[in-house]
Amino acid sequence: MSDAALTALSPLDGRYAGKAADLRPVFSEYGLIKARVRVEVEWLLALAAEPGITELAPFSAAAAARLRALAEGFAVADAARVKEIERTTNHDVKAVEYFIKERLKDDAELGPALEFVHFACTSEDINNLSYALMLHEAYTKVIAPKTAEVVETLRAMAHEHAGMPMLSRTHGQTASPTTVGKEFANVVARLQRQVAVMHGIEFPGKINGAVGNYNAHVVAYPEVDWPALAQRFVESLGLDFNAYTTQIEPHDGIAELCDAQRRINTILVDLCRDVWGYISLGYFKQAVKAGEVGSSTMPHKVNPIDFENAEGNFGLANALFGHFSEKLPISRWQRDLTDSTVLRALGTAFGHSLVALDALLRGLGKLSANPARLAEDLDAAWEVLAEPVQTVMRRHGLPNPYEQLKALTRGQGITADSMRAFVEGLDLPADAKARLLALTPGGYAGLAEKLAREI
Repeated sequence: MSDAALTALSPLDGRYAGKAADLRPVFSEYGLIKARVRVEVEWLLALAAEPGITELAPFSAAAAARLRALAEGFAVADAARVKEIERTTNHDVKAVEYFIKERLKDDAELGPALEFVHFACTSEDINNLSYALMLHEAYTKVIAPKTAEVVETLRAMAHEHAGMPMLSRTHGQTASPTTVGKEFANVVARLQRQVAVMHGIEFPGKINGAVGNYNAHVVAYPEVDWPALAQRFVESLGLDFNAYTTQIEPHDGIAELCDAQRRINTILVDLCRDVWGYISLGYFKQAVKAGEVGSSTMPHKVNPIDFENAEGNFGLANALFGHFSEKLPISRWQRDLTDSTVLRALGTAFGHSLVALDALLRGLGKLSANPARLAEDLDAAWEVLAEPVQTVMRRHGLPNPYEQLKALTRGQGITADSMRAFVEGLDLPADAKARLLALTPGGYAGLAEKLAREI
């Protein structure tokens, strides 16, 4: 570990630096500056292609390529130069504008276009589009694939263990059996629903000036259809156009994204806690890694640390996502600056989500079901058959079935023999009685296996 990692304030840049590496080029200061350069470059190209802006001649293909190369080849050293300019301007977006002008001033074709860099833009025209691009990239290239990997891992586990019976526990008490696979299938179904919501979320953007009305635009070029140009430009970036804003894009889309990710994380916290409990009950064993220590004093321990790590990081992420969704859509009048510092923490929330997803996958990969322990619990829980017995009694009109089984089983130690003796004494059709006598806790899982295989 480098000195920088050892002295990092955030664990995402220290202990977890390697696990968060895929998000660093997106959400770092470098990533933000690179996105701003891209937006500025593409806006200049859009202006040059607009026939009504006669003072800006259309660029040749070669000039356009040189301009795009400035954004596409933007390096950390370039970002350092922007930060150097910012020390003078004390304004981060203006520093980007000056950087681009500095790079273009000696270009024979692009040099004359310098004053159209950042033309009619407020800083938020650049910033909102930059953050939208960053969020879109982080979600589609990093978070969504990792989430899909979790879903497919759980789906495989649902299929593998579809028919393995397991005692349920409602309110922490013995309850009607399920299968191990069906419990994983439940999580897959929940995640699929939320991922579908996530995929449908828009990434809004605007480029309409200081208070959202194209004020300066129409004074400079009244004949240009600025809303149409703005929409074409925003959509050319792969984003969704927001026609009605103040100085800032109101961040409702970011709030929706954060809320959706928060729900996914919450489902996975629920999974982590359940698996943690099942490991404690002995339903799952964990693969032992050579050299790994479970406790500094108890040599026997193999702790469920991956699930604990995942739960903790999901919690950190959700605390931030909750703040983002509550704070970012609120701005005093046409603009205040409270969103600026908050937006810079987006990467922290997604970073902790990524660390958590990685830990969860690692933990799931170490699990193996323990059929002997599962069977032991089922064999000690004959009372769960009170449900099917009283339901069959209801079907055939026997008196007070619920009450009879309640008296027999509630708080009582029920055995296979006592349950079968009760069934033998019932006035039931022979086939119904035979089905109940053949029933065991492990064989009473309903359609759990079928449902698990169909997910």
